[in-house]
Amino acid sequence: MSWEQIASRPVAVLQGGTSAEREVSLNSGATVIAALKGLGCDVRPVDPADADWIAQLQGVGSVFNALHGPGGEDGVMQGALTALGLPYTGSGVLGSAMAMDKQRSKQLWQGIGIPTGGFELLAADTDWQGVIDRLGKVFVKPACEGSSIGMAPAASAAELKAAWQAAAKYGDAVLAEKFINGPEYTVSILGDAALPSIRMETDNTFYDYDAKYLSDDTRYHCPSGLSDADEAEVAAIALAAFRSLGCAVWGRVDLMRDADGRFYVLEVNTIPGMTSHSLVPMAAKVAGMDIQALVRRILELSWAARAAGEVDA
Repeated sequence: MSWEQIASRPVAVLQGGTSAEREVSLNSGATVIAALKGLGCDVRPVDPADADWIAQLQGVGSVFNALHGPGGEDGVMQGALTALGLPYTGSGVLGSAMAMDKQRSKQLWQGIGIPTGGFELLAADTDWQGVIDRLGKVFVKPACEGSSIGMAPAASAAELKAAWQAAAKYGDAVLAEKFINGPEYTVSILGDAALPSIRMETDNTFYDYDAKYLSDDTRYHCPSGLSDADEAEVAAIALAAFRSLGCAVWGRVDLMRDADGRFYVLEVNTIPGMTSHSLVPMAAKVAGMDIQALVRRILELSWAARAAGEVDA
């Protein structure tokens, strides 16, 4: 479908929702709405937290999904939109569900040889000291949340138990991931291509919620300073991780690099942030796309993926 055909009908922007990432989603939605209006589209903001949100979708031609976290990014909304027969942006039900679940993502990557750090699942009866003995320092995180919500480092049994208790507030599945001492990178995916990698630096203990969305002191390096060979390697690993989960259209892959120069995949984000601090727009700008061009390209690629049967609706 041509852009003219896509833009000839109203575009709904899903934003807000009920997850812990609601505020980030509202900011992402505002960015997308402004870009679509700049492209001359008839835009309809829709918040699934509203009781009548489904009725608000009547008559739209496309849905730009700017929801983050459970209920919007995990396959649930994708399934609902599929049932409604509405074409939407980004990955389908399977890719969305797999990417949101860090446990199963990492298990799959371990099985097919994509480098990812060691981890263990945590529960109330976990041998806390045993985990520290096996993995050393770890990062504890809810298996199905994003934006570093509920995440904390732990280097002792006491810290590990406390971190698990905090993370368990966001869901029963909590994992401890082996700490990788090195810089953090992110690679944005757009269609079949990887955009220039970004290296993040923060004075915080780690790249947490504050560093991602609130702090003006976080440093972003794009180009990231990698050699051409290393840039090609991290792009290939990111694309492989993205595709292995059944993801499509666009997303972002977060990685760490250890002291020996090896890259390890942390997670895949199928609906990355689109705020003023967000990384996909930053990488797209270095690749020559402003925010309007990026939003248009995501919609065009989503329609193409739908026509090719790569997503569900």
